[in-house]
Amino acid sequence: MTVLQLSDIQAQLRKSTSINSPPQILAISKLQSEEKIKALYNSGQRLFGENYIQEALPKIANLKNLGIEWHLVGRLQKNKAKTAVGQFDLIHSVDSLELAQTINRIAEEKGLTQKVLLQINIADEESKGGFDVSTLHKEIPSLQMLHKVQIVGLMAMPPLFDNPEDARPYFKKLKILLGELQKSFPDAQELSMGTSSDFLIATEEGSTIVRLGTVLFGERQRTN
Repeated sequence: MTVLQLSDIQAQLRKSTSINSPPQILAISKLQSEEKIKALYNSGQRLFGENYIQEALPKIANLKNLGIEWHLVGRLQKNKAKTAVGQFDLIHSVDSLELAQTINRIAEEKGLTQKVLLQINIADEESKGGFDVSTLHKEIPSLQMLHKVQIVGLMAMPPLFDNPEDARPYFKKLKILLGELQKSFPDAQELSMGTSSDFLIATEEGSTIVRLGTVLFGERQRTN
């Protein structure tokens, strides 16, 4: 995949958006060095997303003077939620009511409110976690009881297609679901959808956060 300059991606997003402002770019810095993060920060990037808590925490500590907004995009296990809550400005991967309840309890203990996105299994794939589209509405009353969890939107990862256009129906479906969710959660304004392979299609369908890794950083470092 061709690596693009941040300014070039921003220009593409402006052309693709149908709303007043293009989506925010979340630079996925998993397995990327602090030096690369600093370089991208110096180009104007402010949002960075990490998949692994144990990798993210040293980066957050070492780069705390930069004013980076850190997001957690990887799967969060309930037994690691205590470490994550309060460390990330936004957790994208809340994939069950049980995890949301765990985050709420920990946030209450820490005296803070944690912003989260609900992860939706938009294509009903067995290999992926997330709330089922068909059952999400049943969970809403229980989610509304979580006063230390602020639900600010939805996240999904549709299947990876050779033709990015094939992802469009799933992005449309997520946007419709967000509109339904807003009746119960007015703060739910964010749509985290679109990655390096399909972010322009996602933008056309209303994404507010695109998660870009390879197209920004190049190939990730590999660990043994």
